[in-house]
Amino acid sequence: MRIIAGRWKGRVLAAPQGRDTRPTNIRARQAVFDILAHAPWCELQGAKVLDVFAGTGAYGLEALSRGAASASFIELASPALAALKANIAICKAETAKLVAADALHPPGGTPHDLVFLDPPYGQALVAPALDALAAKGWIAPGAIIVAEQGPDEELAVQEPLVERAHGKAHLRVWRYPG
Repeated sequence: MRIIAGRWKGRVLAAPQGRDTRPTNIRARQAVFDILAHAPWCELQGAKVLDVFAGTGAYGLEALSRGAASASFIELASPALAALKANIAICKAETAKLVAADALHPPGGTPHDLVFLDPPYGQALVAPALDALAAKGWIAPGAIIVAEQGPDEELAVQEPLVERAHGKAHLRVWRYPG
C-alpha cells in the first residue's frame, strides 16, 4: 500500500498483520480520488476530512497528501491503531488527529466536510455509524460522504452523486442532508 498522489506520493504505508483489517484496494481509492478531484460538488483543497473505520488511514492520508487541511481518524482495533500511528508518523502528518474509539459510540467531535467510511464488509455499519457520528457533531451539514461497502450490502441513499463497483468494493458518494 502506498500514497497515490500529492506531496507524499509513493510513500509506503504500514498495514497490520492478519485479516482483521482490510486495506482499501488501491484501484478503488484511486477511483474515489479521481471522482473527488473532478467533481464540481467537492473541494478537496482545505477540506476537513474524517476517516472512519480508518484501518491504515489510507483515505485520510491520501486526502492530506492532496491538500486537505486536516484529517481525523476513528479506529478501535489495536493492530490497526498501531499501523495508523506509524503511517501518520511516516507521512509527518501534523494536522492528523487519531481518535481511538468505536465509530458506533464516538466521543464528541467537530464538524468535518468530507467523510470516508470503510467498515468491515457484511455488517451494515455505514448507516448506524453515520447516525452516531452526526449525533456527536462530527459531520457538517452538506458534507460529502464516501462509503465503501461489500458486494451484497445495500444502503438507502436518496440522491447519490456517484455509485461504482471496483471488484468487491461498492462505492457510494452523496451529500449528507442538513
